[in-house]
Amino acid sequence: MRAVVPLSLATAILIPTGACGGSEKPAPAAPTPSRTYADTEDEPDDGLELVSARGHMDPADVTAGLAPHSAGLEDCYKSRLGKRRWLGGKVELKWEISADGVLKSAQVASSDLGAWPVEKCLLELARTMSFAKPKGGDADFTVPLEFSARGATQWWDEEQSTRAVGGHPQELAGCAGEIGDPADVVVTVYVGTRGKVQSVGFASTAQPIPDVWAECAATKVMAWQLVDPRGAVAKATFTYNAGGAPLAVPAATAEQ
Repeated sequence: MRAVVPLSLATAILIPTGACGGSEKPAPAAPTPSRTYADTEDEPDDGLELVSARGHMDPADVTAGLAPHSAGLEDCYKSRLGKRRWLGGKVELKWEISADGVLKSAQVASSDLGAWPVEKCLLELARTMSFAKPKGGDADFTVPLEFSARGATQWWDEEQSTRAVGGHPQELAGCAGEIGDPADVVVTVYVGTRGKVQSVGFASTAQPIPDVWAECAATKVMAWQLVDPRGAVAKATFTYNAGGAPLAVPAATAEQ
């Protein structure tokens, strides 16, 4: 079974509440009080949590790799926000690093942001980052980012979301062509006046979603007309290809 090395760095990269306006940046959230390694227990607590069943990344090395790109990560959101002040949410980026320090993959592991242009920008930046070699073998880690909206949205629950999208998700089949559809894709959409989709984003813990699939799926979803939220902007999520087989292609191919 493939080991996963989750790393919480919420205090290292936090997109400020005022990212799309002139408000002051909020104080960082309180750090997670625990940190665990599989092969050592005498490390000082620095507010990061790292669990490993194989190799592991030193939190300081991860922070050092992220630091030169913090402004770029924020700009991915600010430069693509436009007038959509209701656009906001959490994105968790995941990197897999080989034992010799080579980036094997970068993906959006989870996201309720609902904005593929922003997610794509974050991915493109993530793929350019370099980190020190893991200790003890291959390792992967995640970094949570938060983008705070300045406008209100109406969250639809699972039942409302399912009813709203109806049979539309089947239109996404085949978007990736011969490489097949990605599995367990969480799709987040914003719905506005007359049910017109205003924005859409994707995430999957199964493996990296091919850019070609996301581009195709985004084009299709943006053409949908769903239930009218009547004077509000509604936010809905649904899972595409739940339980489907992950893509049988190398991660490097999936990122191209």
